[in-house]
Amino acid sequence: MADPREGVTPDGLIVTGARRDRVPPAYEPVLAYVLGRVSPEVSVHVYGSVANGTAAVPTSDVDLLTIGLPVADASALGAEASAAFAEVCRGVEIAAASPDDYLGEGDEAYGNRAFLRHYCAHLAGPGLGEALPGFPADARAARGFNGDIERALRRWRAVLDRDDPSDLSRRIARKSLLAVAGLVSVHDRTWTTDRFAAAARWSEIEPAWAPELARLQTLCDSGGAFTEETEALLAAGGVIESIATRFAAEIGLWQP
Repeated sequence: MADPREGVTPDGLIVTGARRDRVPPAYEPVLAYVLGRVSPEVSVHVYGSVANGTAAVPTSDVDLLTIGLPVADASALGAEASAAFAEVCRGVEIAAASPDDYLGEGDEAYGNRAFLRHYCAHLAGPGLGEALPGFPADARAARGFNGDIERALRRWRAVLDRDDPSDLSRRIARKSLLAVAGLVSVHDRTWTTDRFAAAARWSEIEPAWAPELARLQTLCDSGGAFTEETEALLAAGGVIESIATRFAAEIGLWQP
């Protein structure tokens, strides 16, 4: 669900509703379960609808970010927690990052820091995001969040014959509409990561894209697409390539 508090402060900084005290009580046992199974040295944060208070039982995911937890451990713990709390949430997704992912002046590290500062609520371990300043709602932030859209397009094309098309099409739709949200943010001098609102707004700006963007919205939470439609999404001149091309022109891409 969209965060009603997301936007821009009067001085031009990103603002969201992510706060520890906005976590709905129904999800506290899930968080306690995970925190009881990681070491104190691991930084743990919650983000998404649970962090901003808009989650709904049992259809929302519990999205967690860990810094310092090995990827394999995060995956195993996410699967374990998902099974334990199947009646509370759709799943427990635990991302695994390292401290190095937040260092340096590159676009990816900048985007990681902005996400940690504005979209994550600290739960346990070192509070790495709490000392960060607010980030401007501008093209650099949009690029930090989604400047890998062209890389993602190449990656999706490379796995087209191997990945399940239903799952792949959902990943394509969700990432691509986030890139559209970046386009809307820069075009309108605002800030949003709301996929559906961004698709609706960009359909006004680029009416020819409207049918394809509407289909991407459907794919975000549906059963996904068959192989033929997924191939069409990724085809040369298709909607995903159009999004990546426009993003590169208007906002820029991560540099190698």
